[in-house]
Amino acid sequence: MTNILVVNSSALGPHSVSKALVDNTVEKLKLSHPDANIVIRDVGANPIPHLTADNVVPEPETDAQKAARSLSDELIGEVQVADIVVLGAPMYNFGIPSTLKAWFDHLLRAGVTFRYTEAGPEGLLKGKRAIVVLSRGGFYSEGPLQVLDAQEPHLRALLGFVGITDVTYVRAEKLAISPEERESSIAHATTEVEAVVNQVSAAA
Repeated sequence: MTNILVVNSSALGPHSVSKALVDNTVEKLKLSHPDANIVIRDVGANPIPHLTADNVVPEPETDAQKAARSLSDELIGEVQVADIVVLGAPMYNFGIPSTLKAWFDHLLRAGVTFRYTEAGPEGLLKGKRAIVVLSRGGFYSEGPLQVLDAQEPHLRALLGFVGITDVTYVRAEKLAISPEERESSIAHATTEVEAVVNQVSAAA
């Protein structure tokens, strides 16, 4: 049985382009993996705590610290058992939503999802496939605004650090430039989603 973890992070709910494309991705994955176990974590609709004094302690002692560690364990466990991770990440002020950063802050734990070695850091969440859906109001994948993109490079670094390197990025850009550009971009991204899911299914 295939385990699929879905992580959405948009604050726009039903109006979110990234969420719509993620939902499309999941529906297509279900066609080729009808017995898949799907876990959905929407940190945009249900934010998880940002780092505080209660969730960075190495050895939890208080009830609040233990609850924070339990949540972190749960989030890590969802990724550990996942075969495929589908991640929706809109661009907010050139980067990822703070709620998604908080999710990663709970996920990256030394000795559990990565470790330091004499040869450098080693990710411990290897062997997974990730599909990352990016949405952006402008055009950042190339050209003069590419230098401002702190979204995709950050995600590549975070995922790679924990060993998730088999990642495909689907980009919906120019969403705020004009209705025509928006429609064209969403249509192109939808086509990309289908191609990516076909690749994932063929490799399964």
